Amino acid sequence: MSDTSNYYGDVVNVNGGEKVVGINHGTVVHHDGTAQDTGLQAAVTDLILLLDDLRPALAPEQARTVENALPVLTPDRAALRERGMILASVAQIAATVGEVGRPVMEALGRLLALLG
Repeated sequence: MSDTSNYYGDVVNVNGGEKVVGINHGTVVHHDGTAQDTGLQAAVTDLILLLDDLRPALAPEQARTVENALPVLTPDRAALRERGMILASVAQIAATVGEVGRPVMEALGRLLALLG
């Protein structure tokens, strides 16, 4: 009797091996800790651009706080989680300037959602 197996889609058989990923359909994921999450990168870049736009509307002390926060905004999940107080300070400043700070608040919300 012949094999009557019907396969409708990808079939992967792995016998042994290390760090086997399987089939990748266009999404590149590295688990070595060096890969950058493009969503996180985009969220950090967006926040930095919005903070640069916001600075002219800030009081000098607020602008200094934002300026000091910019170098620590990196697309590194662990580092951003450790720097929660800086993100909170930026959020507080954005909230106090009203409507002009709304895009920054929204960008911070997206970033925090990515951090989980």
